[in-house]
Amino acid sequence: MKFTARIPVTAALLALMLITATGCNRLKARDQLTKGVQAFKNARYEEAVNHFQNSIALDPNYEDAKLYLATAYSYQVVPNLDTPENLAIAQKALDGFNAVLEKNPSDLTALKQIASINRNIKKFDVAKEYEKKVIAIAPNDPEAYYTVGFVDWTLAYKNAITILAADGLTDQGDGNPKKSKGACQKLQAANTDLVNEGLQYLNKAVELNPTYDDAMQYLQLTYRRKADLECGNEQARKDDMAQVDSWIQKAMGARKENELKKEKATQGGVSMQ
Repeated sequence: MKFTARIPVTAALLALMLITATGCNRLKARDQLTKGVQAFKNARYEEAVNHFQNSIALDPNYEDAKLYLATAYSYQVVPNLDTPENLAIAQKALDGFNAVLEKNPSDLTALKQIASINRNIKKFDVAKEYEKKVIAIAPNDPEAYYTVGFVDWTLAYKNAITILAADGLTDQGDGNPKKSKGACQKLQAANTDLVNEGLQYLNKAVELNPTYDDAMQYLQLTYRRKADLECGNEQARKDDMAQVDSWIQKAMGARKENELKKEKATQGGVSMQ
């Protein structure tokens, strides 16, 4: 009877030891996370990665550490660099953020980071897809609308440069009225949807943030691409160029307003007695 009575006590002790060990590992995991965050803040991203990996090894369910690890990888991705090493780092970051989305499909940080990484490795269609997922969850986020417009302009610009070069022209940014009818038709086929979507999303960004000078700059750039599409319609081309001038002026005004706001905010931190 004494022997059997000791079995539950032994089991309880083992359970207590397991709980104690688990609690100790969690404390160590949080310490590693703290060290990783400090390294990250000082732009020591490889060191930060090591700390975050240690944190996850100590506590495999530590979601914050997983998010930080993916973010540390993402900061090491060099935009527009197609080397195997750079793409491998990008994939590690994507894998990390996708793991976050598996548990929380509405995590805005993960969605935005996946969009940003894909944009940096020139997977523009995927980048737009994820920005639109951000908009579905946060419909009042002007940056997401701006980014869709930026990607649309980037793709339209690349199309224009290629088509104009085949026509023996370089882009003049004024609708390129000297291009051939055939080139204009190719531009219409390649860029009409991109231009229309870009204008729609950039205008929405400005609607949500009336002093969004970056969005205004890309509006004027997108109207230059729209001017490419006015095949033989000189008045329509001039109207597009008038929009270009208008948005340039609006962007300049918005930039000045934003700079004044920053100055006032800085001065507001000093109180005079």
